[in-house]
Amino acid sequence: MGRASGGDEMRSLRVFSYGMIIFMYLPMLILVIFSFNQSRINAAWTGFTFDWYISLINNRYVLEALGNSLIVAVSTTIIATIFGTMAAYAFYKYRFRLRFLWKALIYLPMLIPELLMGLSLLILFSQLQIPLGKLTLILAHVTFSIPFVFLIVMTRLEDMGRELEEAAQDLGASPAQTFFKVTLPVISPSIIASMLLVFTLSLDDFIISFFVAGPNSTTLPIYIYGMIKRGITPEVNALATLLILTTIILVVTAEFIRRRGNKNARSIY
Repeated sequence: MGRASGGDEMRSLRVFSYGMIIFMYLPMLILVIFSFNQSRINAAWTGFTFDWYISLINNRYVLEALGNSLIVAVSTTIIATIFGTMAAYAFYKYRFRLRFLWKALIYLPMLIPELLMGLSLLILFSQLQIPLGKLTLILAHVTFSIPFVFLIVMTRLEDMGRELEEAAQDLGASPAQTFFKVTLPVISPSIIASMLLVFTLSLDDFIISFFVAGPNSTTLPIYIYGMIKRGITPEVNALATLLILTTIILVVTAEFIRRRGNKNARSIY
C-alpha cells in the first residue's frame, strides 16, 4: 500500500513538473516558430521563411543597437568581474567588524526591484550632472552585476577552504605566489562562469537600461520594446529569438564551466 502511494506521488510530481516546464517555455516556443512565418501578421501561419532574419542583418538600426549592447555588456563584464572577485577574496581572506552587514549591503542590489533601482540611478546621474549614454549604462549595469560575481566566487572560495593556501605557504610560497598559482586556478571556473552570467544579464537588461540610456545609446532590448509598440511582427520575433538563443547558450555554458570546476576541485581534495 505504501509503495503504491509513493508511486502515485512520484507520478503526480512528474506530471506537475512537466506541466510547469510547458507553461514556462511554451510562449517562447511559439515566438520562435512564428519568427519563421511568411506573413507579417502572427494570427495565422502562412509558410516558412528566413526573410525576417535576413532583414535584421540589413537593418542598420538593429546593428547599431546590437553594437551598443555588446559595448555595454563587455565593459560591464570586465569591470564587474574584477571588482566582484576582489571583494569576494577580501571577504574570504580577512575578518573585520560588521562583516555580515557589509556582505548584506553587497547583496542588496540583487533584492531591490529593478524599477526602483533604475529610478534611483537616474536621479543620481541627474544630480551628478552625468549625461545619459553608454557611460551611465555601464555604471548602472556594473552596480547590479557585482553582487552576482561576488556570490559565485565567494561560494567557491568558501568551498575551497584554506588548506591549499596554508600548504603552499608552508612550502615557502609568498602571498602573491599563493594567490596566482593556487587560489586563482581553483576559482577560475567560477570567475569564468560569473563573467558569462554577467554578460547575459547585461545583454538582456531592459528596465534599468530604459531609465539610464541616452538618445544615442539604445540597446537591443530597448530597440525590441520600441518595435513592439509599433506592432508585433515576425521581425520582432526573429530578433527576440536570437536574443533568447544567445542567453540560453551563455547560461548553459556558465553552468557547465561552474560544475566542471567544482568537480575538478573536489578531485584535488
